[in-house]
Amino acid sequence: MIHHVVGLFTHPGQEWRDIKGEERSIGPMYLMHVLVLAAIPVVSAYIGTTQVGWAIGTIEPVRLTQASAMYMTVLSYIAMLAGVVVMGAFIHWMARTYDSTPSFNDCLVFAAYTATPLFIAGLSALYPNLWLAMVVGTAAISYTVYLLYQGIPIFMDIPSEEGFLFSSSILAVGLVVLVGMMATAVIFWGFGIGPVYLR
Repeated sequence: MIHHVVGLFTHPGQEWRDIKGEERSIGPMYLMHVLVLAAIPVVSAYIGTTQVGWAIGTIEPVRLTQASAMYMTVLSYIAMLAGVVVMGAFIHWMARTYDSTPSFNDCLVFAAYTATPLFIAGLSALYPNLWLAMVVGTAAISYTVYLLYQGIPIFMDIPSEEGFLFSSSILAVGLVVLVGMMATAVIFWGFGIGPVYLR
């Protein structure tokens, strides 16, 4: 799996063809790729918010308690895993519109590999800083969108023009899923599962 991660950053077009040509099952793929890579941002954020903290106009950094950071880490991890499954399910459902017949397994694999830059960018959470997060986050989102637009025509065996429309639909749903995750976080905060600060 790791060689695919490297390949998606060095030669994405060829790597999508290699991924498409492999036999795979959801179990090993999901365990080896998604479960491990989705842990990068949440573990990094836990360490960054409890050990390093961030300075917002204060001399001393603001940190989270370990208990509140752990709640948020677990919920964020579950949300990321669910997000990949939701996106895979949407890709599978939408493929019929474009006369493509991938399996749900294939669509889940595609969603997981497309999200790889976002997972890896989570390393920046080790040092909580607004500007660093903005720069790294923007780069990760841009490359994820690039992988999406380049990978859909290859992975789904459809023309580039249809691939553009398909990718745009996936991107729109991805934004809706993101807003839904943010709204869910606010609801949890209302129940008292939110950040507790140390100063």
